[in-house]
Amino acid sequence: MKKILSPIGIAYFLVFILLTTLFIAPSCEGMVIPQHRYTLQEPPTPPQQPPTGPGGSNYSHDGVRQSRYGFGAREFWIFEPTNPTPPSAPLIVFNHGWSAFFPIAYKAWIEHLVKRGNIVIYPRYQLGFIIGVRYATQHAIQAVKKAITILQNGDHVQPDLDKFAIVGHSLGGGITAEMAVLAEEKGLPRPKAVMPVQPFIRNDTMMKDFHDIPATTLLLVVVGENDMIAGNFSGKLIFSTSDQIPFDQKDFIIQRTDRHGSPALVADHFAPVCIPNSSWVDAVDYYSTWKLFDALTDYAFYGTSHEFCLGNTPEQRFMGNWNDGTPVKELTVTDTP
Repeated sequence: MKKILSPIGIAYFLVFILLTTLFIAPSCEGMVIPQHRYTLQEPPTPPQQPPTGPGGSNYSHDGVRQSRYGFGAREFWIFEPTNPTPPSAPLIVFNHGWSAFFPIAYKAWIEHLVKRGNIVIYPRYQLGFIIGVRYATQHAIQAVKKAITILQNGDHVQPDLDKFAIVGHSLGGGITAEMAVLAEEKGLPRPKAVMPVQPFIRNDTMMKDFHDIPATTLLLVVVGENDMIAGNFSGKLIFSTSDQIPFDQKDFIIQRTDRHGSPALVADHFAPVCIPNSSWVDAVDYYSTWKLFDALTDYAFYGTSHEFCLGNTPEQRFMGNWNDGTPVKELTVTDTP
């Protein structure tokens, strides 16, 4: 027999449901988490490439012609500006870091230099990943001499040898300083501008005195505060022993790490690596290495942009602003590292 509730029982049941709803509903509402209270603010983003000036994107050429010659430690690449193709252009040697013997590691920086109207020679100088660097500087010099001969005699942009500069990273920074010492003795043009970046000098095979870099050279030595691979010893050695170059023609520069936003700007040993269309290219390039070398060559070749490369000026130290307006940590510039 089915049990049937009386009218009074039904009434008590309905009252129970009503009271339960009244007590529980407010509690549940109190448990709802307002989404807007916990929305994380987006971190500031770093500065983009400036549209004008040293390090900027105001290029005079739209194209880059790439040629490859030789084999192994004697291999080299030539990069020339096109669209439009100039009859002649300044000549820059780019010496890569340890085992980065293919240009892709620095391709964005190389293309930046070429689109500004320069010829770039990229010597391989190294046979393999861990061998073939004992005669690295000699191999690099031989490659540059061969490249100059090819440029002068073929269907190429003619190199303006009165406008010659050298830049290099890591072991290539040490090679850059050695090449500046040996240039005229070995038949290369006299360099007007030289910039070793986070340089490394081998104790066993490389020179320890750079007094013979021509006294007329403009010199910047750049190191990173978080470079745990090369450190700053080699950079200090190059700067201190190039005592024939007056202080108004050279500076020692320290890149600073800034983690104010995302991605962070890190002044480590890999900061100069510039793989195109990747996160490797950032404001440390635009406002540090690219800006400094652009300005150094502008001043050496044309007498312009002095305030961006020498003298511990605000323009030289400036690293752009995060998108919330906060300045990126400035470069440190000194003559007494």
